[in-house]
Amino acid sequence: MSSLDAPVVTSERERELERQVAKLQRINAALIERVESSNLPRTAPYAAFEHAALLAEQVRERTRALNQTLHELRASNRLLGEARKRAEQANQYLVDAIESITDAFVLFGADQRIQHFNSRFAEFWRPAGIEVQAGMTLEELRLLALTSGLVINEQLKQREGRTIYQLHDGRWVQVNQRPIRGGGRVFLYVDITELKRHEHAEREHALAQKSRLLQATLDSLSQGVAVITHGGLLEMHNQRFSQLAGLDGLTLPVPLPEVGAASELVDPADAQAVLPACERRLSDGRVVEVRGHPMPGGGQVLTYTDITERIRQAEALAERERWIRTITDHVPAMIAYLDRELRYVFTNRVYEEWYGWPHDLLLGSSLGDLHSAEHCARLMPYLQRVLAGERISFELPELNVGGEQRVLLRAYVPHRDSDGSVIGFFVLIRDITEQRRTSEALHQAYQNLEQRVRERTAELTRVNAQLREEIEERLTAECQLRDAKTEAEAANLSKTKFLAAVSHDLLQPLNAARLFVGALVEQEMSAANLELIQQVGHSLKDVETLLGTLVDISKLDAGVVTPEVTPFAIRELLDGLAREYRQVAASEGLGFHYVPSSAIVSSDISLLSRVIRNLLSNAVRYTSSGHLLLGCRRRREGLEIQVLDTGCGIAEEEQELIFQEFRRLPSAVSARDRGLGLGLSIVDKISRMLQQPVRIRSRVGHGTLFGVLLPYAQRLPAGQTRQAVVSGVGRELAGRCLWVVDNDPAICLAMRHLLERWGCKVIVAESETRLAKRVCLIDGAADALIVDYHLDHECNGLDLAERINGMRKSPLPVLVITADHSRELRQQVRALGFQILNKPVKPLRLRTTLQQLMAETPLDTTSEFL
Repeated sequence: MSSLDAPVVTSERERELERQVAKLQRINAALIERVESSNLPRTAPYAAFEHAALLAEQVRERTRALNQTLHELRASNRLLGEARKRAEQANQYLVDAIESITDAFVLFGADQRIQHFNSRFAEFWRPAGIEVQAGMTLEELRLLALTSGLVINEQLKQREGRTIYQLHDGRWVQVNQRPIRGGGRVFLYVDITELKRHEHAEREHALAQKSRLLQATLDSLSQGVAVITHGGLLEMHNQRFSQLAGLDGLTLPVPLPEVGAASELVDPADAQAVLPACERRLSDGRVVEVRGHPMPGGGQVLTYTDITERIRQAEALAERERWIRTITDHVPAMIAYLDRELRYVFTNRVYEEWYGWPHDLLLGSSLGDLHSAEHCARLMPYLQRVLAGERISFELPELNVGGEQRVLLRAYVPHRDSDGSVIGFFVLIRDITEQRRTSEALHQAYQNLEQRVRERTAELTRVNAQLREEIEERLTAECQLRDAKTEAEAANLSKTKFLAAVSHDLLQPLNAARLFVGALVEQEMSAANLELIQQVGHSLKDVETLLGTLVDISKLDAGVVTPEVTPFAIRELLDGLAREYRQVAASEGLGFHYVPSSAIVSSDISLLSRVIRNLLSNAVRYTSSGHLLLGCRRRREGLEIQVLDTGCGIAEEEQELIFQEFRRLPSAVSARDRGLGLGLSIVDKISRMLQQPVRIRSRVGHGTLFGVLLPYAQRLPAGQTRQAVVSGVGRELAGRCLWVVDNDPAICLAMRHLLERWGCKVIVAESETRLAKRVCLIDGAADALIVDYHLDHECNGLDLAERINGMRKSPLPVLVITADHSRELRQQVRALGFQILNKPVKPLRLRTTLQQLMAETPLDTTSEFL
């Protein structure tokens, strides 16, 4: 090139370099944008691409430098050549970077023609026989892809700027495009076959999961479910269907006629059309309701519901309704039931005959459909109140079916559900026309009577003055009577306190007499003398009973008895009473039945023992033939002890009077009835004191039942044990040495005779001093000590026994005999480890107590009341 041509050549080269730099800038911008938006890892080809981008930046910087120093380029061909070499090298780097991209890459210019592409882009089209060349348009490539069969499916996603193609070989390609400056576009073809396969597998798994969930849901239903296709195939069913149909292990799908042939539950005709609701009765008595539900895509879903119990309940309800209607039809009143919507649910025959409506018309009809609007308006205020939960009753005149006006008394009673909401109400209507007419007649008579009353009022006014004078006289007499009553009550209280105080002195001679009689019975004598002694014993027993009863009443009236309520097993009381009164009943020729109980109750066992004894004694006294029953009945509010007899019975008007003092049944008085009529009075006083009521039920000529209601107790106190007295248990008394101390010589003599008859060696004394003169208290031989509680000179047997046992190396067993029935004394005796008997002492009980005392056997000495 000549020097003259240098400026021209340089100008052309500058323009060419400017075009190439602009082109490289566009390519570089597109690549940079593609790299920034791509999520592919930064591998070595991309590092080369970055290097190329760096070089492109350098080219741009050079270009700017060339623009600024154009005059230097014209002067320096060497520098221009180097710049061109570097531009070519940058272009080569760009080509290498495009080739290094792992996906198919193509660059379209502003004219939508191919400018650059890599080998992978060419390989993408080669299976369809298409050779890609620079200059081809985008539309030509698209038509070639569709017509050649390379692409079989195209999915456009315009918002995301990408397109997904399904190729003929099953692969999937995602095409991403980005616009570049200058109007061109860059396309990147990414193979997403594995991703699509993974998505397909996930969809298949989700469908399978939904299928299993659907099957589990169907299996959890209480109804049998079967899915029938449009072609009549059983495609799906649940476990309940298999149970109802009696089919297990069906291989689905199966034609419905084959299922119908194997089970009577399924009808092959179910596959023809949508099945309406119907009931099928099976040979085993079951009733199944079948319903068809059409599906949108054809076919239907059949549901099988076992309604056997519902049918049975409906039949039972129908039977119950028939019985209710039979009963209510004979009630002389109109009865109906309406629900909350004021529809008739039930009416009786009288209701239907009053209005002249048939039964089928009434049921299901509303109140407004059958009655006039005026009648409904009159009833509406009352209907609103009953639907609000109020019980109301009102009178309302109304015409019957014959056109006669009658006065009806209506009663509305709300019916509530378990939540307390009103779901309906009962209607009871009675015709009170005759009562109203009678009331009006009475009112007229009342008006007539008023005139007569006014006439009589004047006469009574005159008499009233006379009555006032008489009242003043009666008030004076009443004051005198009140003073006399006060004096009588004071005298009665003095009598009561006197009887309670002298009980010990009264029982002393009686106790001696009983002991003498017991000693005489032990001796051998003629039958006539034995009979006389037994009669004396009976008489003494009667005196003891009468005296004890009088003292009991006196102590109860004086208020000196305080109940001690403790828990105990009821059989501890009743077992002993049953053994005792079984013998008493047998001696009177009566049968005796006892029903034991294991219940634990709370009461005063001593006071309760007296109550049951009095009831049993009355039962024996007033029963001439038959039997007695002692037992318990468990009730929700407590345990009821019952005493039943087959005696004469008590008239209803006398059942309240028998608990009064000295009250006896005139028809029941017999030769063997020697009571004072105080037994039931004591029972009443004790039951009121214990707050444990006594009830009575009786029929004249059939017998009487007395019941005492006791509260339950949870358990016995820790360490509490009770043992019943068992006669004949322990060693014999023969040869035993007993010391007896009693300040009454008669009792000492009687005790010595009785004990010696039993073979005992007896030392008796009236005091501790006299006993010390006869024996050595420190080491004298003795097996037991019997002491009276009340001794002379304000001494008592407990202190005496403690002093004697305090002097001895081994203490003696002690038996305390006393007329004091107080609970404090019993507790004090038990605390010292002694035993106690109350006067008058029964010989048999004395012997049994001594046997067990010396045998060191625990003994329950719970005495009778008072």
